[in-house]
Amino acid sequence: MMDGGSWNAAFLDLDSVGRADLDMAMLTSAVDSWQWHGLVSAKELAKVLADVDVVVSNKVVLNDQYLSEAKRLKLVCVAATGTNNIDLASAARNNITVCNVRGYATASVVQHVFSLLLALTTRLSEYTDAVKRGEWSRSRFFCLLDYPVRELAGKTIGIVGYGEIGKAVAGIAEALGMRVLLARRNLQDDRPERIALHQLLPQVDVLSLHCPLTQENRGLIAADELALMKADAVLINAARGGLVDEQALLDALLTRQIGGAGLDVLREEPPPEDDPLLSANLPNLVITPHIAWISRESRQRLINEIALNIEAFKAGQPRNQVV
Repeated sequence: MMDGGSWNAAFLDLDSVGRADLDMAMLTSAVDSWQWHGLVSAKELAKVLADVDVVVSNKVVLNDQYLSEAKRLKLVCVAATGTNNIDLASAARNNITVCNVRGYATASVVQHVFSLLLALTTRLSEYTDAVKRGEWSRSRFFCLLDYPVRELAGKTIGIVGYGEIGKAVAGIAEALGMRVLLARRNLQDDRPERIALHQLLPQVDVLSLHCPLTQENRGLIAADELALMKADAVLINAARGGLVDEQALLDALLTRQIGGAGLDVLREEPPPEDDPLLSANLPNLVITPHIAWISRESRQRLINEIALNIEAFKAGQPRNQVV
């Protein structure tokens, strides 16, 4: 059991998770006082950290300098699953516990994965644009047949990263009548139900990425990998932008080396306005602004889980502990 003194906390980037449609009661009551920052500035960050026992950060970077100087800080709660914005080694050296939130966005992400996939396979943007242009109104028939649509039933999906989200994507894919193939984690992965990535790629109609971004898998899908895929295959990435070589992907889309791509993440976020993928204006490319996780239900679970992490830490029984 931690000491019973007053607990002070700060949320560094509350605007990144929204607040207007959420019930903040559990989180508010988890400590004695809160500082709510829409997005704390770099100039203010050190001062904020000096005055709190607990800090919540979604994407604000907490490096060694900040953590080493935050002598009062006991707990960092990451408002996400990924912890790449926290210097974990520094946290360990400075006896600061780091906890994340897991599994809160599974339903939301899986829903978005299939939104991207269905938008591409049903040629949704092309048909809705055709209606806006008046092509349906001018048609001699009751329907338009300008853009061929494919069924997912009977197709093969390859999944890279078979954690909670990857498993849920596989379950929906199977319900739609798809065959599921699983990529090996690395060269040492000899599980018989897994397939080496370069053997998997030529077999799949859909490739869906659900692995974390690490130094080992940065640029996992690059020119060589894209060249192995079918000419009508679709790539879906709702994991991390750095998993894909974006220039190689753009080249593959422009040359129709692959059939399409649905991206919810990019290497740089927010992306510059002149990002080549954003300005490409390709019908076989759908990009959404990192929103797979943002359903109201998902964000409410996130807030409640952060509250539970704080309460557990105060009781001397940390949960979802990373460090």
